[in-house]
Amino acid sequence: MTLDRFYPIFDHSDWLRRMLPLGVKLVQLRIKDQPDDAVRDQIAVSRELCRDHGAVLVVNDYWQHAIDLGCEWIHLGQEDLDDADLKAIRKAGLKLGVSTHDDDELERVLAMDPDYVALGPVYPTILKKMKWHQQGLPRVTEWKARVGDIPLVGIGGMSVERATGVLKAGADIVSAVTDITLNPDPEARVRAWIEVTR
Repeated sequence: MTLDRFYPIFDHSDWLRRMLPLGVKLVQLRIKDQPDDAVRDQIAVSRELCRDHGAVLVVNDYWQHAIDLGCEWIHLGQEDLDDADLKAIRKAGLKLGVSTHDDDELERVLAMDPDYVALGPVYPTILKKMKWHQQGLPRVTEWKARVGDIPLVGIGGMSVERATGVLKAGADIVSAVTDITLNPDPEARVRAWIEVTR
């Protein structure tokens, strides 16, 4: 299966309801600081929305819910890896994407045989405080050489205007959050993303 090159990340199924009809084919649901039952409900709704639109849903962090609800993809950050039951995730047939920020993390993740590797932040990001400075395009090229056939996701400070350069540098997929969610016209922005990545 080839993943789409445009990979938006949203924190609620309402975003999926708005964006999937525009042609989004790969999306991550990343929910933070919500009650467990609310998270489970959001994953279930998002799973159905993605099935209806022929899109791939990636569940951030909540691997147990992803297994229980029959999802196909999970994304884990480095901290999440410490607590996740990777054997259970693999036994359930879940595909695994993982965040990386430096050489040690990349080596750790490659030993897990991930289904994609995310590198970030490529550019400065306002989404969350990070101890890592921007990686830059040369690091994208270097990372792609190291991961080989594993899809490489560029994330962090992404915009429509930067997408082409990141893909040319070696990323297979470009992921965006605030470039869409903070845009005055998110639908128009998603259309622009789809146009520049396909």
